[in-house]
Amino acid sequence: MLGLGSYQTAWCWLHKLRRAMVRPGREQLSGTVEVDEAYVGAPEEGMRGRETQSKALIVVAAQEKGRGIGRIRMRRIADASAGRLMPFVEESIAPGSVVHTDGWLGYLPLDSKDYRRQITVLRGQRHPSELLPRVHRVISLLKRWLLGTHQGAVRLEHVDDDLNEFTFRFNRRRSRSRGKLFLRLVQQAMAVEPSTYTSIVSSAKTSCV
Repeated sequence: MLGLGSYQTAWCWLHKLRRAMVRPGREQLSGTVEVDEAYVGAPEEGMRGRETQSKALIVVAAQEKGRGIGRIRMRRIADASAGRLMPFVEESIAPGSVVHTDGWLGYLPLDSKDYRRQITVLRGQRHPSELLPRVHRVISLLKRWLLGTHQGAVRLEHVDDDLNEFTFRFNRRRSRSRGKLFLRLVQQAMAVEPSTYTSIVSSAKTSCV
């Protein structure tokens, strides 16, 4: 229907559009924002907490909007250290905002930055989703979406593109015009740096045209 000549071309254009879903200079989250990490990928036996071998670790920020959820941000990170978490917070959340986290030490530097940190510590039989309900709702929806899209077989090298698409869809979930969404995506695609096939798949030897 679109006149694409091969599966490779169609797949490449999918990832080009996913990368274009991150608008340059987009507005930061503000107000009160919940932040937490999660793993995406197939279940691993014997692995708990922040330990894993093959899953992708992501950090998620969800803006509070009354009892609901406003906009979100997501990023894949190598580990849950302060050196990985703080750049995400500073790029995603406006100074002066309230950042709601658990007691993980990786968020400790927030106390010395231009944020007000709200800490909720897990005690007793409470589930983490009770402490940070909005961000865990987003994580649950993301995992469900990945399961439906990839049947749980998440490719680590393409997690960033998956997160871009989910964030784009979520932040525009209440849009009344699907046509305007496509127009906005095309506009953003014109504003970002172009991606070649070799930049999307490092092992490829040919370019996508």
